[in-house]
Amino acid sequence: MTKHGKKYLAAAAKVDIDKFYNPREAMELVRDTSITKFDSTIEVHMRMGLDPRQADQLVRDVVVLPHGLGKSVRVLVFAQGDGATNARNAGADVVADDDETLNKIQAGWTEFDVAIATPDMMGKVGKLGRVLGPRGLMPNPKAGTVVPPNDMARAVTEAKAGRVEFRLDKTANIHVQIGKASFPADHLFDNFSALMEAIRKARPAAAKGNYIKHISVATTMGPGLKIDPAAVQSLEVVE
Repeated sequence: MTKHGKKYLAAAAKVDIDKFYNPREAMELVRDTSITKFDSTIEVHMRMGLDPRQADQLVRDVVVLPHGLGKSVRVLVFAQGDGATNARNAGADVVADDDETLNKIQAGWTEFDVAIATPDMMGKVGKLGRVLGPRGLMPNPKAGTVVPPNDMARAVTEAKAGRVEFRLDKTANIHVQIGKASFPADHLFDNFSALMEAIRKARPAAAKGNYIKHISVATTMGPGLKIDPAAVQSLEVVE
């Protein structure tokens, strides 16, 4: 049995484990359950009524959070020509347009948070699968990280502004960051609302019955708060 420290127990005492909180109330309380000396990340965890073994029930998409994630996002772009120029102009941190950078990544360098590529570069990027794949950094059209050169500026700007990917894992769960404990509760609520709207829109046609079974929110190393799934149906999304 896991033993918790005094800080965790004090934070857990603020949470009613039998209560399903409404989203706004949960965003207020979760900030008060942060127990780390650093600015804790706040994550949403969802148990889905989907079968990850069925290809027609998989969920994978992206959402731009209105208030970002509260951290600097390092963007690497695989592109040449106009795509590379557009990426640099949009503020990409690294543009991999030569073999030197590709070889560096092949050797294990992954000091970036998001990788975006143009379609013509995917032949070379595919060879980096063993490095990028396990770290969730492989560009993918479904995740909006394989884009044509004329759409590169938008992709880079959104990635830096707080564009996050969500996907169903092998255990039928979805885990997504929505901000930091230092965020105002209203900002967390806006980000949560945007995420839930994207989750609803991404519902597979083959999904039957209860789409979202369970929702909880927690800070890094902090206790979880249960959110009423029925209460998310009427959330208003901030554009």
